[in-house]
Amino acid sequence: MNSEFTIAVHSLVLLAHLPEKMASSDTIADNVQTNAARVRKVMGVLRKGGFVETREGTRGGYRLTIDPETVTLGAVYRAMAQGSLMPSWCSGDPDMDCVVGSNMRSVMDDIFCAAEKRLEDYFEDITISAVLAKIQACEDC
Repeated sequence: MNSEFTIAVHSLVLLAHLPEKMASSDTIADNVQTNAARVRKVMGVLRKGGFVETREGTRGGYRLTIDPETVTLGAVYRAMAQGSLMPSWCSGDPDMDCVVGSNMRSVMDDIFCAAEKRLEDYFEDITISAVLAKIQACEDC
C-alpha cells in the first residue's frame, strides 16, 4: 500500500468536513502533515478521477465533486493505489531446476492478487462519510 492512498483519503475526508467545501493545497498539506507539492500530486490524480475539482486564484483550491455518502475507499484505492500491494520483487526464477524456486513467483503473485481483491472488497464497505463519522466520534478520545 502506498502513502498516496492515505493522503487521498485524508484530503477527501477533510473536504467533506469543511463547511465551505473548498481548501487550498497548503491547507490540506497542513492538515495531512506533508508538503503541498505532494498534496497537489495526489489531488491531481483525484481530479482526473472525478473526485474533486479545482478553482484557481486567491480564493481557489479543491472542492469535492463526489457524494461522500456514496464514494467508498474502494474507489479511492483503485484510483490511487491499485496494484501497490504486490511487491516489486519476488524470489524465485521460473527457469530454476527446483519446484519451489521455479514456481514461487507465480504462486506469490496469485496470493497477492487474492489479498488485494479482499482488501478492495473490504474498502467497498467504507465511505468517506463513514470515515468522517469515526473521526468526529473520536473528539472525546
